[in-house]
Amino acid sequence: MSMLEIKNLNAGYNDLHILKDVNLDLPNGQISVLMGPNGAGKSTLIKSMYNLTNIISGKIIFNGLDITHWPAHKLIRLGISYVPQGKINFFDLTVEENLLIGGYHIGDKVLIKQRIDEIYAKFPVLEIKRKQLAFSLSGGQQQLLALGRALMGEPKLLLLDEPSLGLAPRVVKEVFMTIQKINQEFGTTILVVEHNIKSFLDVAHYGYVLVEGRIVADDESAKLKNSGIMKQVFVGKLE
Repeated sequence: MSMLEIKNLNAGYNDLHILKDVNLDLPNGQISVLMGPNGAGKSTLIKSMYNLTNIISGKIIFNGLDITHWPAHKLIRLGISYVPQGKINFFDLTVEENLLIGGYHIGDKVLIKQRIDEIYAKFPVLEIKRKQLAFSLSGGQQQLLALGRALMGEPKLLLLDEPSLGLAPRVVKEVFMTIQKINQEFGTTILVVEHNIKSFLDVAHYGYVLVEGRIVADDESAKLKNSGIMKQVFVGKLE
């Protein structure tokens, strides 16, 4: 069963048309990875799901509800969280203040405290550094904080754009294990844009290959990993 359906989506930025008739069914309760060469439109696709691009046509359906043009604050309340790539924490705020921002929409102080305690239980290093400013954290800790802030809303769907970007190989492995743990413990559906394909295909259940704004292949990750299209797209030339 699909949690998210994308139907004939065309999107981009102003006059730049990047996504072309994209169709995608995201399996419920699984980790899926969106792959493709640089400039394929991967980040644009995940941003479109969060209404951060110019959508020309098509629909985005979440659990049967058309959310194509919904603003971010409504998507958060609906249960969709998005962690963009790069330095996305509030560096001049403490770790705990960053987490509080993640729960700003909850409104119940007791529940917010409970959620923060749950994040600390999951990521003990964040509790240790709770009073430190976010800029003082290591790269891996920064990513854990971003994940923790996103999890404050107990999302049904978690969108992650290149969570391993700029991290050391050892830290990348830890982040991937954390993503897997979130999926297993909470049943959270997760879609990840990732350039570290070889490693992440061992974590993901399903995968999509995007080339020049179009989905050219999708299948179970184990099947995609050994498929000819992976070699064509990432080594040779797609025919």
